[in-house]
Amino acid sequence: MDVDVPTSAGPGRLVVAPAERPRALLWLGHGAGGGIGAADLTALASTLPTVGVTVARYEQPWRVAGKRVASRPAALDVAWLETSPAVAELAGGLPVIVGGRSAGARVACRTAAETGAIAVVCLAFPLHPPGRPDVSRLAELLTPSVPVLVLQGDRDTFGSAHLLRAEVEAASGDRANVRIVPVPGADHGMKTLKASPLTARDVRELVASTTVAFVDEVLATA
Repeated sequence: MDVDVPTSAGPGRLVVAPAERPRALLWLGHGAGGGIGAADLTALASTLPTVGVTVARYEQPWRVAGKRVASRPAALDVAWLETSPAVAELAGGLPVIVGGRSAGARVACRTAAETGAIAVVCLAFPLHPPGRPDVSRLAELLTPSVPVLVLQGDRDTFGSAHLLRAEVEAASGDRANVRIVPVPGADHGMKTLKASPLTARDVRELVASTTVAFVDEVLATA
């Protein structure tokens, strides 16, 4: 099911995979280099509705318009926040978990409080631009006060799982609400090498099963 949503940044689109008996809604944004068809986002949209979680993948206005270059962060946030009422209507009073991959994860973290999310799921959080350790997005990851799950490849050039964990711990100690799960052999796009311990299918299954377990835990304590 597709839902077109007008915003001041242009029309966006929600692509919804409904659960038959929903208990929550997971709202996901895409990255700056691709759309909602990314393998990890697709894996979640395929798997979570079978366990009672509706998945709404949000296509930012710049993608709907066919542009190749992503909008500035402020414009991404505006479109996301202006779409929040439509997401709340889809949720029908059920809890909403936000998230996304890369730039979409940043948006979800920055706006988690304003959207009333009970948790955040980050796929390949872009800690640093490649080769630019002086430019950090760590503050964005630490913004939410709700539980945060990060699935991060250990070959991610935007910040490996090991680096991400080290920087989170250095900034705030053993921060209980941020959980980092390494994806062995995966890069920023969650792609693996032939010699990697996980196949592409393994990665999709890891992303899906880890997210399902996280959602179950969050809902049990909400």
